[in-house]
Order: sequence, then C-alpha cells, then structure tokens
Amino acid sequence: MRIQNFWNGIPEQIRRLSIVLLIIVLLFIFIRPLFIPDDFGKYGHFRATAVDEIVALEKKYAGQEICFDCHDDIMELKYEGYHKNVACEICHGPGTAHAEDPEEDQLDAPTGRGYCTLCHEYLPSRPTGFPQIVSASHNPMEPCISCHDPHDPDPPEIPRECNACHAQIARTKALSHHLNISCTFCHQAPEEHKTNPREVLPSKPKSREFCGQCHSSTISDKKGIPKIDLITHEPRYVCWQCHYPHLPEAR
Repeated sequence: MRIQNFWNGIPEQIRRLSIVLLIIVLLFIFIRPLFIPDDFGKYGHFRATAVDEIVALEKKYAGQEICFDCHDDIMELKYEGYHKNVACEICHGPGTAHAEDPEEDQLDAPTGRGYCTLCHEYLPSRPTGFPQIVSASHNPMEPCISCHDPHDPDPPEIPRECNACHAQIARTKALSHHLNISCTFCHQAPEEHKTNPREVLPSKPKSREFCGQCHSSTISDKKGIPKIDLITHEPRYVCWQCHYPHLPEAR
C-alpha cells in the first residue's frame, strides 16, 4: 500500500520517464551479450582476433633499418644530421614493395617546396630553436633540395645572427629603432646555445643601468636617442616591464 501511494505521488511525467528508462536498462542487460564477440576481453578491452586480423594485413611499411642493406652510405650520413630521427618512409612513402623489388618499385622523392614546409614553415607555436622559414620570401623560386641535402640538411651558409631560430623577433626588430643594435650587445649566448638552445640559454640584462648606457640623461652622451632620468623615471620597475626591447616604442 505504501509503495502504491508513493508511486501515485510521483508526477505522471516522471513515472513515464522511469518506465522508459527501465525498459532501456533491461534491453541493455539482455541484448548486449548478443553483440559482444566471444573473444572480447581475452587480452584486454578488445577482440583477441583483432591481433590476427592486423597481422594478416598487407605490409606496406618496412622500417628504416632495412634501408641499410642498400643505402648504408646515405643512412650513415642521415644518422649524423638533423634528420636522424625522421624515418625514411615519412618522405619516401611505404617501402616494403621497394625493398622486395627495387627495380620494379621505385620510391617517390619529394622535390617540391610544399613537402618540407609541412615541418619548417614558420609557426609561432613551434619550439624555439626549430628551423623555420617563410616560404613566400625564402628563395621562393627554388626547390628546397637545391640548397639543402635532405639527408644532411645543414644550411649552405650560417644565417645572419640569430634569425634562423628567432625569425619572429628578427622581423619585429626590423621595424624597431633597435634595428642596428646587434643581438649580442644585449644577449651573451654560449656556443652550445646553438645546438642545445633549451638547456643553454643566453644571458639577459638584469638592471636599469644597462638601458641607461644609451637612454640615461646623466650617463649617455649619444645624440638623437630618447633620454630619461633613471632616478625619477619609474624607479621601481626595470625598463622591459614597460618597453618591449625588440620594439621599444614608448607606450
């Protein structure tokens, strides 16, 4: 009697929804086993026969170790260069058929500009130190491999100053009054910074007096440069908290 009174006290729309929900749960309990393969769960949360099905698929990628059999000179060059962790088949495509019959199946070699830029086109989100270019202005009429050997992609000449890795800063600085100030005037970069930029960082100025070499009204005698009184001009802050050094226009 109490259960009936409780049920009658529930709003009608809730009772209807409860019945529908109960039917769905019962269907799930009784019908679900009909759709579960017998081998599900044998090795974890997947079908055991899936392993056999994957093994039976046609093998297209051979792995770059097999390339040593015929291209040991190129592989040794590659392992000493910046592309040592880039698998051969990333650029040349699946290599199993080529490894089995090199004369009949020739691999592709990307020669256009569009392929290398998948990794090396300038993006602000890419890590500092990763070589990037703006393809529209970087030798736009030449294929990348005309200057760079893809197996050992050292640049044909060392890029001027720090532009190779800090292209965004270089483009900003090009519009700045600091254009003619060398990067090394403000930053002292150890030689190892060029090969291990994340671990070995360049130094940065730490005091207001550094900027005061040029901008202090009492220290600097350079003409045509904005001057301030270091003692009274926002003494609680270092200069670059208000002025971006690579584009230091006053705000």
